[in-house]
Amino acid sequence: MGHDAHETDAAAAVDFKEVQSTERFQELRKRHRSFVFPMAIAFLLWYFAYVLLADYAVGFMSTKVWGNINIGLILGLLQFVSTFAITGWYVSYSNRRLDPIAAEIRHEIEGHEFDKAGNRVSGTTK
Repeated sequence: MGHDAHETDAAAAVDFKEVQSTERFQELRKRHRSFVFPMAIAFLLWYFAYVLLADYAVGFMSTKVWGNINIGLILGLLQFVSTFAITGWYVSYSNRRLDPIAAEIRHEIEGHEFDKAGNRVSGTTK
């Protein structure tokens, strides 16, 4: 329990608005948004294209490809595949481009590089 209390005290000692205004945090937020927003838009376009095709292009979607397998079924399964692919891509992107910055920020906060007022302590190198 003492460890949790220490973490709470450290969090209480940090002005998170000050941390959010730092260049590193802004870079982290920019990198996160530069992946998430375009990917979300692309996925939603792909999803709604599938829904619209299923609703308005029934003939195309029911085109047999092999036995009872039709284009609609293949595109539906590709929805699942693309969801898992995007998740894997995000995890990889996060590990390479987001986690190192987040770890630096966390280290600065936990390393008490900010005083009780939320100001950066002088003498730190970061």
